[in-house]
Amino acid sequence: MAQHISRKELKQDKIAETFVHGVEAVESHQKQAWMIGGAVLVILLAVFGWRFYSEQQTVKAAAALEEAMKTFNARIRAVGEPEEPGEITYVEDKFKYMDAAKKFADVAGKYSLTRPGQVARYYAGLSYVQVGNFAEAKKWLAQVESGRDAEMAALARYQLAKVSAQTGAGAEAEKLFQALIAKPTIMLPKQVSMMALADYYSQKNPAEAVKLYTQIKTEFPDTAASDQAEQRLLELKAKS
Repeated sequence: MAQHISRKELKQDKIAETFVHGVEAVESHQKQAWMIGGAVLVILLAVFGWRFYSEQQTVKAAAALEEAMKTFNARIRAVGEPEEPGEITYVEDKFKYMDAAKKFADVAGKYSLTRPGQVARYYAGLSYVQVGNFAEAKKWLAQVESGRDAEMAALARYQLAKVSAQTGAGAEAEKLFQALIAKPTIMLPKQVSMMALADYYSQKNPAEAVKLYTQIKTEFPDTAASDQAEQRLLELKAKS
């Protein structure tokens, strides 16, 4: 005969069942919490790990860039002239800048994601300009110009404009200078780009050069740029 289950026992069973479900739910939530917490921990470790790695790479890149800059700024000595102990010197500019270009390219290749790596790209371009390899110079400078650093991009654009002017691409040079004038930066203020464009015009279009030099004097009075513009105006007047 089946045992009779009292209301009290039935109630106790339901309470026990509810408790078990509650424990299971808590355990389930705890597992989810641990899973979520574990995922967050992995992300945090990845972020801090990458930050540490990035900082270490930047330190190494800065040291490598400094070594390359020693070559870029090396002294040109006369043949037979002695060197100072530990000093880097060259007897010809072209050898110095070719060596510098290789070193900057190496820094840029190894540390491409760091700021020193980006600066190295810029100086690789400048080094190739110095030896007259304008195609290679434009390649390196264009990489910096398309980067996310607005200041470095502006400096590279300025050098690209000068290369364009040197290589007969006048329309491209004017376009780049005008873009820099319209959007100056801290490292490349408006008057610098205006002077560069005016200097370019002074060889091709003196009338436009006079306009720009006069504008510089008006917009930037009592500055070095204004003094330079005044000197350029006197030189143009002397030629006319």
